Amino acid sequence: MSSHRQSRKRRYVTWGVAGVAVVAGAGIAAQTSMAATTWPAQKTFTGRAFDTCAAPSLSAMKAWHTGFYGAAAVYIGGKNRGCAQPNLTASWVKSVSTLGWKLIPLYVGAQPPCQTGSSPEKISAATAASLGASDAADAVAKAAALGMKAGSPVYLDMESYDITNKACNDAVLTYVRAFDKALRAKTYRSGYYGFTSSSAKAIANATDKTDLPGNMWYALWDKTNTTTSDWPFAATQWTNHSRGHQYMVNSKETIGGVTITVDRDAWDGPVAITG
Repeated sequence: MSSHRQSRKRRYVTWGVAGVAVVAGAGIAAQTSMAATTWPAQKTFTGRAFDTCAAPSLSAMKAWHTGFYGAAAVYIGGKNRGCAQPNLTASWVKSVSTLGWKLIPLYVGAQPPCQTGSSPEKISAATAASLGASDAADAVAKAAALGMKAGSPVYLDMESYDITNKACNDAVLTYVRAFDKALRAKTYRSGYYGFTSSSAKAIANATDKTDLPGNMWYALWDKTNTTTSDWPFAATQWTNHSRGHQYMVNSKETIGGVTITVDRDAWDGPVAITG
């Protein structure tokens, strides 16, 4: 999401097969420190997805619901969220879900202290744990207000940063662990968006896996619609419907007479429970 998060543009989706939604317990085993003893069954979507900075209008979502795309990522909150969301309401979520869309909740929380550029909210070593917990509480409140129920995932958007900067990386990992632990305490599944060369790599390579995300959405702009053949990490990581792949960005497409600039994603992971 580099052009993702604070830019006006978002992602775009295009693959060769229409997706199918299934309900399963997939991905639970990958998550640690799950505080709740009873979890709602995970809703999993496998197929094409797109993300765009501002949630499209209901009429646009109707026009785009041709069977080619099956899921859409929406920015539910976070102080670093880049676009206003006039369309993103509980009514909109209910309406597009009734149409058959699956939704991928994305939260743009605090960003790394060593990250270039300015962010309204940044992590520091002193605030990483408390900020992670408070941002997770906000993410859960925002998701619930939109009608995204317990058992839904929330994907934490972490932009690129210098992971060789140990102090910076340690602060990010502390923040992510606190965010994920607080999410799971409220029975929401943890997800993470990051770059294969930096923010996602930091999670994948962390020696201590405690409270790290159970689902990985990786940015690798290779124009390849897959979550397997170009998987950049160990084959044993994030298996069993726990992956998303952003493979192309800033692609302008017209469907049903409606043009939207999106990023493309191959999806095989959990989506929001809205029914």
